[in-house]
Amino acid sequence: MSEINLGTVVSVRGSVVDVRFEKDLPPIYSVLRAGENEEIIIEVLAQLDDRRVRGIALTPTQGLARGNAVKDSGGPLKAPVGRGILSRMFDVFGNAIDRQPAPADVRWRSVHQAPPALARRSTKSEIFETGIKLIDVLVPLERGGKAGLFGGAGVGKTVLLTEMIHNMIKHQEGVSIFCGIGERCREGEELYRDMKEAGVLANMVMVFGQMNESPGSRFRVGHAALTMAEYFRDDEHRDVLLLIDNIFRFIQAGMEVSGLMGQMPSRLGYQPTMGTELSRLEERIANTDTGAITSIQAVYVPADDFTDPAAVHTFSHLSASIVLSRKRASEGLYPAINPLQSSSKMTTPGIVGQRHYDLAQEIRRTLAQYEELKNIIAMLGLEQLSPEDRNVVARARRLERFLTQPFFTTEQFTGLKGKLVSLKDSLDGCERILRDEFKDTPESTLYMIGAIDEAKGKIKHEKSGSKESLKADSKTVPLKGLPA
Repeated sequence: MSEINLGTVVSVRGSVVDVRFEKDLPPIYSVLRAGENEEIIIEVLAQLDDRRVRGIALTPTQGLARGNAVKDSGGPLKAPVGRGILSRMFDVFGNAIDRQPAPADVRWRSVHQAPPALARRSTKSEIFETGIKLIDVLVPLERGGKAGLFGGAGVGKTVLLTEMIHNMIKHQEGVSIFCGIGERCREGEELYRDMKEAGVLANMVMVFGQMNESPGSRFRVGHAALTMAEYFRDDEHRDVLLLIDNIFRFIQAGMEVSGLMGQMPSRLGYQPTMGTELSRLEERIANTDTGAITSIQAVYVPADDFTDPAAVHTFSHLSASIVLSRKRASEGLYPAINPLQSSSKMTTPGIVGQRHYDLAQEIRRTLAQYEELKNIIAMLGLEQLSPEDRNVVARARRLERFLTQPFFTTEQFTGLKGKLVSLKDSLDGCERILRDEFKDTPESTLYMIGAIDEAKGKIKHEKSGSKESLKADSKTVPLKGLPA
């Protein structure tokens, strides 16, 4: 057995700890342990000279004093991988935080892995089907790509993420990994409960670096989640859906670490190494010859300023942007995605095909024209529009309603059975609406359905329902002018 390498604490300044070693200076990213039960964990981030290292504590440093002994663990921070981690919840150190015993049958791997080599990467652009009409038609996601999800509180961000997890596990036999960076403990607990109730926990892993934890811990939780995702992609050859909430908090944690380490800040106070740090995380998310990690990342934009360095650097890595709208949510158009603000690099004829591309452009054009006509309708009324414009409005309103969808994960709240719609059915429905096939059909029959043919079934149901109610009314309500 190799000899334990011991050092001594030279200084403690908050989360920054300097340690002196008489021999065998630990390399960068080594994990050092201190305290009576080795509960204080420090990651080496700089070698100051041939005897001293400077590290950032990943745990609180209460009780640590100058002169305390520090043990070099001999390796970097590690994350558990293997089948045993499924349906469990972990912290950045790989400790189970779901009040269950530690998982058996796991291996430990370093959280610092190199991105896949270019030779291993897939050069083919493939579409990642979600079964959600609006996303598959207008904002198609890339298999092995990264999509940003922009939205405030209460517009259905978590519901959308939950539905994607559900569809990925139930219908594509994949694995979902949820990574909470700087999450509130309430959000983690609620998500765990929701996933359990939705029945998708069995093929899911959750990793959390909570808001109250040290910046070093929040900064590394993304790497730990990616190490788990890479295991399922490279060893088990499965497709992985990686959900990160929130990528801005990863940059923010890096900014705190950089400040603590005494680095000169860059523009707007961000760390000078932000581009490298974000790339080191994002470049590991890739489509390879063995499988793909598809990532959906919630993105917070500081003060709604899209020129903020954090937003600019994040945008450069994304292949699709899904923008959620509070206005659409208030109108009951769920999922509340704004189709005109959302975009995807996949919508080109070479990737999605000419028919899909033409349809997506026609849908956007119709919805954009309707958006422009809304002010005129509000002031003068629909009657004042030309017959041509009236047709555009009718098509747009029917498209908006057809692009809503009942979700599996909200069945218990809405009473509507969840629908998974294939891309073919979604495109057929949109095409038939644009051809005015449903011109004389009430808009309400297209609301919250799956494939377009369900609208006809809804019409029959409504007609039979109205006949029954007329019969009932004629029995109970006396006709005007006649005695009861």
